Amino acid sequence: MNGRKVLIIGLDAAAPQLVFEQFREDLPNLRELIERGAYGKLRSCDPPITIPAWIVMVTSVNPGRLGLYGFRHRKRYSYTEISLPSSRSIKVKKIWDYIGERGRKVCLVGVPPTYPPPRVNGWLISCLMTPDTKREYTYPPELKEEIERLVGEYIIDVPFRREDRDAVLREIYEMTEKRFKVIKYLLTEKPWDFFMFVEIGLDRIQHAFWKFFDKEHHLYQPGTKYENVIRDYYKYLDREVGEILSLIDDDTVVFVVSDHGAKRMKGAFCINEWLIKEGYLKLKKRPEKVTDLEKADVDWENTIAWGWGGYYARIFINVKGREKSGVVDPEDYERVREELKRKILNIRGPNGEKWNTKVFKPEELYPVCKGEPPDLMVYFDDLYWRSAGTIGHNTLYLPENDTGPDDAVHDYDGIFIFFDPRRNLNGRRVDVNILDIAPTVLKLMGISVPPTMEGRVIEEVL
Repeated sequence: MNGRKVLIIGLDAAAPQLVFEQFREDLPNLRELIERGAYGKLRSCDPPITIPAWIVMVTSVNPGRLGLYGFRHRKRYSYTEISLPSSRSIKVKKIWDYIGERGRKVCLVGVPPTYPPPRVNGWLISCLMTPDTKREYTYPPELKEEIERLVGEYIIDVPFRREDRDAVLREIYEMTEKRFKVIKYLLTEKPWDFFMFVEIGLDRIQHAFWKFFDKEHHLYQPGTKYENVIRDYYKYLDREVGEILSLIDDDTVVFVVSDHGAKRMKGAFCINEWLIKEGYLKLKKRPEKVTDLEKADVDWENTIAWGWGGYYARIFINVKGREKSGVVDPEDYERVREELKRKILNIRGPNGEKWNTKVFKPEELYPVCKGEPPDLMVYFDDLYWRSAGTIGHNTLYLPENDTGPDDAVHDYDGIFIFFDPRRNLNGRRVDVNILDIAPTVLKLMGISVPPTMEGRVIEEVL
């Protein structure tokens, strides 16, 4: 096994129920990898969202140790200041660091968060956290010139929460086509031992078009021109995967993975409206229109708790000595937290239906909680309901997302496919954890797994 090359194909938000079941017969290249290799569900981290999930995968370190709880973070326990994660936020080694230290070459495309582009022993194109392509987004910097000679202006990401679905679809395909052209160029023109890329387009397609194909979606629209958009994009990705497989040799082991899954969204629950209703969040003046909490006239001196929106809710308690205008005595902190947890678990749906809501204290999920973790983490109704952080709604329940069109939510399980051209594993079923990928890659490449990694080597595929 020593010294193998490894290719990781990252398909952001690829859903096991679609790849392994509903679309399987339409995906001949992925199906062959499944039938000759091993496959199963990949349990994501908590929370199961793009950041922190990809960096958890490549470090085998949980989000608490990384101090990454989502796409944005509080800055020094401020009420309104936020920071965005970047490559500089990651203080632990990634797979490619261990590989590069042994003199072996790496090639990375679009793995979050790799902006600003860090120095690697090889080549790197940064990820969706890149503000725009006017910035330096490659390592080494001169790689940018090669890319732009090849495809013109490279596309990092596409804004997908827009009503103009035709534009969204057109731009996602343009982005993906350019990305795969660059990937195939790097695969064939650069020497590498470890290659990893993440295509974000699948996540964007699913968020923008899920209601058009899923008959169980509460906003399902039958018979539109968008009915097959998601299936067709999976088929397109499968063809690109087939072309990539034709460019690698039998010494290369292949992983196809996603950072989390996807499923239909049932709606958005207005967490701050609920906190206002329950008396935890106080306003000096109610806004006349829908407003971000950060821009609202909040009475912080009398506020006990507030929340952030997203695929899950982050609840913050206004603690004396921690927040600038804290009102909750530290000795009452746990009582307030328990009270909030109990009340949130009793929230029901718009028709009085019981929800399968999960409420976590961060320390229940992570042995260490670095950075500024939320005080409570809430998955409304098994993640089917988003958290809406805006205020000014006349209801607790929204049929759609509060920050633009979005038809899908994230699910706990992504996909895992393993393929070794030298062996036939006959479609062995192996369910894995996102923490298991990095140690397995190192083992395949003949590199000792460091004790800091939390996952296991997936022995079933070795």
